[in-house]
Amino acid sequence: MLTGSATWDYRDARHERFGRTHFRRYGDGLVSSLGLGTYLGEPTDDVDEAYREAIGLALESGCNVVDTAINYRCQRSERVVGHAVAESDVGREAVLVATKGGFLPFEGERPDDPGRFVREEYVEPGLVDRDDLVMGSHCIAPDFLDDQLDRSRANLETDPDLYYVHNPETQLRERSREEVYDRLEEAFVRLEERASDGDLGGYGVATWEAFRVPQDHDAYLSLPEVVDRARAAADRARTGGTHFRAIQLPFNVSMADAFTVEAHETPDGEKSALEFAADAGLAVFTSASIAQGTLADRLPEAVAARLGGETPAGRAINFARSAPGVTASLVGMQSIEHVRENLEACEEDPMGAAAFDEVFE
Repeated sequence: MLTGSATWDYRDARHERFGRTHFRRYGDGLVSSLGLGTYLGEPTDDVDEAYREAIGLALESGCNVVDTAINYRCQRSERVVGHAVAESDVGREAVLVATKGGFLPFEGERPDDPGRFVREEYVEPGLVDRDDLVMGSHCIAPDFLDDQLDRSRANLETDPDLYYVHNPETQLRERSREEVYDRLEEAFVRLEERASDGDLGGYGVATWEAFRVPQDHDAYLSLPEVVDRARAAADRARTGGTHFRAIQLPFNVSMADAFTVEAHETPDGEKSALEFAADAGLAVFTSASIAQGTLADRLPEAVAARLGGETPAGRAINFARSAPGVTASLVGMQSIEHVRENLEACEEDPMGAAAFDEVFE
């Protein structure tokens, strides 16, 4: 798993190429402010090979954050991440590998009858209780996450540095908010135990809506409450301190809610997700940094004028990297051309805090 000393060595060998704060603190080490995501693409051998080449180049060139999930591309993304990291000349201890569990994954390809697959693979063997299954596809029960973590470790051929509970707001489709918090705490107890056993470096929550929407939104979850539940889980697991390390949420020019929506109550007043995470010492990894490609062609002129970068995609990446409290911005990169272009953007300095604030004035 990741070590501080290895990441400092990684930074020392590559930092001169990049702009200010490309490498940022994570624990006692450093990670790149650009991360490689593996969500997009069909579950095919050709896409596997493209990702393998892209990950290899990214690791060599100054991107040491790789993000995936067991359900991405029917488990193929995890497997190609594992192969690429193992094949790289960059040592495993210099790379932050993150994955997620919560959505029931298919095996290699999408089955003709997904419902039958779920029933035969998960429900009938007892891996998932029907009462724990939401929307026929999502589960955060501790025993299920145990199974998924072990599958992810096998797919990745390594223990993940970060293991996220994936989109827990999905549970709100069929459960009360309080019940979801209770279920999250039970999941966290199990992840605390697995972290204490050395099977993962830390854990967190990866969301799409939960932390960036107003309190009256159906998908809202309180980040302070989630953090409190993680602390309670650590006490119950007697791990001597929580292993809750990070959150993941969307952030880009057109989805800036994590900075602008003050929905999280604290003794000092309501705060945005980014502000609360910074105060709580949590790392923040942003997804959809170029809105899955929709910002690759154009940005609002008023924003683009303030950002360095040769292309709209590069400027969009630099906007996401400039948000206060962001550790790394994730971008899907299926080709070596995308890796080169996106890392070139990181040669520019991010916006300063004052300039970033002015965008929203």
